[in-house]
Amino acid sequence: MEFRPCIDIHNGSVKQIVGSSLRDHGDSAKENFVAGQDAAFYARLYQTYRIRNGHIILLNPAGSPYYEETKKQALAALAAYPGGLQVGGGVTPDNAGEFLDAGASHVIVTSYVFQDGQVRYDKLQKLAASVGKDKLVLDLSARVRNNRYYIVTDRWQKYTDVELTEETLEIFSSYCDEFLVHAVDVEGKAEGIEAALVSLLGDWGKIPVTYAGGVHNYEDLKELKELGHDRVHVTIGSALELFGGHMKLEEVLAYVRGAESSP
Repeated sequence: MEFRPCIDIHNGSVKQIVGSSLRDHGDSAKENFVAGQDAAFYARLYQTYRIRNGHIILLNPAGSPYYEETKKQALAALAAYPGGLQVGGGVTPDNAGEFLDAGASHVIVTSYVFQDGQVRYDKLQKLAASVGKDKLVLDLSARVRNNRYYIVTDRWQKYTDVELTEETLEIFSSYCDEFLVHAVDVEGKAEGIEAALVSLLGDWGKIPVTYAGGVHNYEDLKELKELGHDRVHVTIGSALELFGGHMKLEEVLAYVRGAESSP
């Protein structure tokens, strides 16, 4: 298990939000934390601690009046830590190259490869061919419906008809290098992890996968490590001291790495 940091950007600012509250209409979201520092500050901090493969997420759609400022923040963070961070949010074959050229190690994609709730394998193949499988992360963030996990798109607002299962993971793994999975129903709430989802990811475990959602103490990390069979990586947002929480970055790194960590 590795710690994978995050930089979520909404309305031009680094924030921690309640994932299920995000709405494109009015560019609104319930905020847990709004940073006084810019995205590049966090990128440099992660570089100092030698933490790689974190994700920058643009939480405004391309048509938003805030999109350009959000994108500007993302590009500045990539420039501050070249090759150290992944980036997602509205990525298509048309703009993926810009983010990679700006320093992203990978681009993260969901919405582009789904249409009317279904997987568009033609788009997925086009994207993998354009970007390269080794630079593509598929965001398979999920929400519960009828006691099953379904992939959600468009900044977690729209359900697809695609259930997240070991079979789904197996199929998608042939197109990408890693998965990113937000447990959207608990994202930003710091009330505990989605144990069933972590178990699913850990039981499959054939390529790197990063889980995000609900971690708020070391018991959660222990449970995630056990259920994920030590091969599911973790992101911590609102519970991290950096974002107004109580978990210190140094202590999280020491716990996850199993050794003392200092910059």
